[in-house]
Amino acid sequence: MSKVLIFGHKNPDTDTICSAIVYNNLKRLQGMDTEAVRLGEINDETKYALEYFGVDVPRLIENVSEGQKVILVDHNEKQQSADGIEKAVVKEVIDHHRIANFETAAPLYYRAEPLGCTATILKKIYNEQEVTINKQMAGLMLSAIISDSLLFKSPTCTVTDKHIAEELAQIANVNIDEYGLNMLKAGASTTKKTAQELVSIDAKEFVLNDKKLVIAQINTVDADEVINRQEEIENVINQEITSKDLDAFVFVITNILTSNSEVLVLGEQKDKVAASFNKTLVNNIMTLNGVVSRKKQVVPQITEEFNK
Repeated sequence: MSKVLIFGHKNPDTDTICSAIVYNNLKRLQGMDTEAVRLGEINDETKYALEYFGVDVPRLIENVSEGQKVILVDHNEKQQSADGIEKAVVKEVIDHHRIANFETAAPLYYRAEPLGCTATILKKIYNEQEVTINKQMAGLMLSAIISDSLLFKSPTCTVTDKHIAEELAQIANVNIDEYGLNMLKAGASTTKKTAQELVSIDAKEFVLNDKKLVIAQINTVDADEVINRQEEIENVINQEITSKDLDAFVFVITNILTSNSEVLVLGEQKDKVAASFNKTLVNNIMTLNGVVSRKKQVVPQITEEFNK
């Protein structure tokens, strides 16, 4: 019998990778034959966390075969999942996002909570099942919460996320602020990344009222590093629009120090995207002050506009 594969979404972020590893650890402790895998290359932030806590990078897979048993973490939408997911057997889902275009042929364990991070849910599951959390797993869950909450600055962050992060920091024996800032900065350097890497490192596809969009995000400590490469980035985005038949591509450039975002929008529906925020694009760009969360401050607004 093949292993049950545990994975998060394509273009994996820190929560996706860490949650897959952490849930795999729990399942294996409970006697299940599972393996944490990934659907894409890890980013520098995630690499920093894994190296800091001495954890190996999961194996890369590109698709799943018919009948393959899987557990999904940090996502549920099929276009964000592994190629062939519609033929796989989804046994469980642990997620903190909206639920969309998801159905299965058989019953499953599905846990979705409106928290800032999937890893927060996993910490609750460890507690409920009375499983001891070691330093490595605590460190990975803490890293995921710091990443998804931008060190508790994101509006997606709840009191529960912060409380659990503090508990995990004690187990992992790290200072949250010091470790968190170093981890975020590790992932915020953009100068060595290609334009293709910038727009794809954290990109998610959405289908909104029959319109197909990609909403990508990059965190930085200097938005001008990215904006100054606009022509190069637009060339890559236009190629993505053509190859994937997109109606719009939304590229959110978030400054983790100021908690503001510059948003580059291209595609036939770009003005409709801007209208979601009562903005007008200037040279394809709009500024969104106080916006750091794609999940809570970008996707819902665009979804509402496109569903009118």
